[in-house]
Amino acid sequence: MWIQFCKSKIAFAKVTQADLHYEGSITIDKNLMDAVGIIPGEKVEVLNLNNGNRFETYTIAGRPGEGQVCLNGPAARLGLVGDKVIILSYAMMDQEEAKKYQMKAIQLNDDNKIKNKS
Repeated sequence: MWIQFCKSKIAFAKVTQADLHYEGSITIDKNLMDAVGIIPGEKVEVLNLNNGNRFETYTIAGRPGEGQVCLNGPAARLGLVGDKVIILSYAMMDQEEAKKYQMKAIQLNDDNKIKNKS
């Protein structure tokens, strides 16, 4: 049996931009994506800690080292600059693989720099 399993988590990212007039997605600092194994175009779920919104979109790699987290297109209506979000990605795994898999997770500080990594 296959299950959907959380493979990556970026916790407490601060939204740095919102661009309503873009076709969609979330732009994330490439270094942060690399740290948890998220690739450009990957589907993610975004959880907004400030307003409770949850939505799915795809990723775009932002400039490395700048801490960018930008809500693009319709997602820009679901959060404001300064909001804290959790970004999750999932993978399909069989149960035995999932039992052995170690989720890649980071927690960010207020400047979107890695504070903790697991």
